[in-house]
Amino acid sequence: MINQLPPLNAVRAFVAAARHQSFSLAAEELHVSHSAVSRHIKRLEEHLAVQLFERRIRQSVLTPAGQRFYEQVSAGLSQIANAAAALKQQASLRTVKINVRPTFALRWLTPRLADFMALHPDIKPVVVTSTLAPDHARDGFDIVIRRGRDGWASDIHAQVLFEDDLLLVAAPSLIQRLPLDDLNALSRHTLLTAKTRREDWHNWALQFGETQSATQTTLQFDHMQPVLQAAVEGEGIALCPASLLGDDLSSGRLICPLPELRMPLPRYYYGVAPDVTAQTQVFLEWLFAQVEVDAGQVGRLIAG
Repeated sequence: MINQLPPLNAVRAFVAAARHQSFSLAAEELHVSHSAVSRHIKRLEEHLAVQLFERRIRQSVLTPAGQRFYEQVSAGLSQIANAAAALKQQASLRTVKINVRPTFALRWLTPRLADFMALHPDIKPVVVTSTLAPDHARDGFDIVIRRGRDGWASDIHAQVLFEDDLLLVAAPSLIQRLPLDDLNALSRHTLLTAKTRREDWHNWALQFGETQSATQTTLQFDHMQPVLQAAVEGEGIALCPASLLGDDLSSGRLICPLPELRMPLPRYYYGVAPDVTAQTQVFLEWLFAQVEVDAGQVGRLIAG
């Protein structure tokens, strides 16, 4: 059957010429030369052994055989185009667009996505980072994750994803050199801070009845990623949400020297698009499983 097909490029040129009743207009539509269209149609006529056009001075008119062939093949090409469009649409629906803040993407979500893709190779996660409050009309996500419920658009139902705590963390080498057995020893250390979480040290000190000394050495960075890198390198003590520690605790790059001093933070919430898809549900089930596993692991690592 395949061997009986006429040359498809020639068929495409024929349909364009038949629709316009002009080789020149067909050439413009197909972005080829007039002579290329003419060659294609001549080749098709030779293949079919039938004359498809009457060549006139300013117009090319379909013969009766050409008219019958046009009606059939144009319908066939339309069917092919519709099948291709449907397949592309189906493929595009197999994505899940997840809207998260940049640091959460880097420290929590992205390192775990390899597991999801291994389990579900037919679903493609697309991570979009934003610091704006969730608004589906503006961002067009499938799932959105944010800490707290402030500023969410009214059409998104925010649901609890997981709890989070603020922890003291440091490199083992730093604690070995300058032990941190209680809050009094904190004054000997450099406190690492991030502009994006500028109130953490103040709020944490209030929580545990500690006052910061005016002479306390601090080192400030723009956001949490360089703060944690500085902590790993032993440059000071950091306060970090447990959710953003990544594998720094499990790998032993960081430890929690005062695990009992955990300050609860606002919860993480998630929302889904109004027209939730089947693959979004699959991603959510995987997400909940990750949260459950992480809760147990973080608790053991902090305590141990």
